[in-house]
Amino acid sequence: MKFDSPQTLKKIAGLIHARFAGDPDFLISGINEIHMVEPGDLTFVDHPKYYDKALQSKATTILINKEVDPPAGKALIISDHPFDDYVFLVTSFRPFEKALSAISPSAEIGEGTVIQPGAFVGNHVKIGKNCIIHANASIYDHCIIGNNVIIHSGAVIGADAYYFQRRPEGYKKLESCGRVILEDNVEVGALTSIDKGVSGDTIISFGTKFDNQVQVGHDTFIGRNCLIGAQCAIAGVTRIEDDVILWAKVVVNKDLVVGAKSIVLATSGIDKSIEGGKTYFGAPVMEAYKKWRELAALRNLPDMLKKLK
Repeated sequence: MKFDSPQTLKKIAGLIHARFAGDPDFLISGINEIHMVEPGDLTFVDHPKYYDKALQSKATTILINKEVDPPAGKALIISDHPFDDYVFLVTSFRPFEKALSAISPSAEIGEGTVIQPGAFVGNHVKIGKNCIIHANASIYDHCIIGNNVIIHSGAVIGADAYYFQRRPEGYKKLESCGRVILEDNVEVGALTSIDKGVSGDTIISFGTKFDNQVQVGHDTFIGRNCLIGAQCAIAGVTRIEDDVILWAKVVVNKDLVVGAKSIVLATSGIDKSIEGGKTYFGAPVMEAYKKWRELAALRNLPDMLKKLK
């Protein structure tokens, strides 16, 4: 999430009553979690396992629970509870806004777009030209919808990321401040859910089409002209490249890449990154022809064992 205007290191540290290391006038342009950081961003780290990753990331301000020297060109904010302070900053700069009507007055809706009765369009949403938003679809705050987009009934665009920190007293939610961006000519099937980024964007690129009941996790990128079959479940921070086909009930694990022009057959499970231009099947997936040979061998196994007796 980018701030409306850059904030100084001193001001941000003051908001959370924390110490800082660096020029008080050092500028922070936004806040981001580690998977999505860019220069100018503030990110947080609260576990020794990830100190180096955060300090060496593109982020230029690190909210951290350890006294260390700032890397060159970066600033630190030292906090006893980086996760909690990060959440406080999120809710301070992008607080929840109550909806006062089914279609927010702050929404921008393009010429020729039709919004059917019962649909919800949240605050600061932007919808392009010639779209159809069917009854009972919901578009949460700050989402961006391109031109010629169709969103079917019951779809939810921009629900919170499924992201929690486990604690002895229960789970602490990492509040979301990202967006969903649907580019031109996207179609979203009925009862599909596309979650916003934790702090960046979940992006569905030009021409991609979803069947019904698909789940897309936070900060996922789906490329151009993909087909996503019914009941697919795509975990967060995943990258699906152009012209990929996922048939029904494919499950995709988090933080991996599905290569361009891949075809993944129904009911498969993708547990690691896969190369483009091939057809896959199985759980975990392998190239389909290999999986079919494996299944054929398994069918012959009982007869082979009988011959050994």
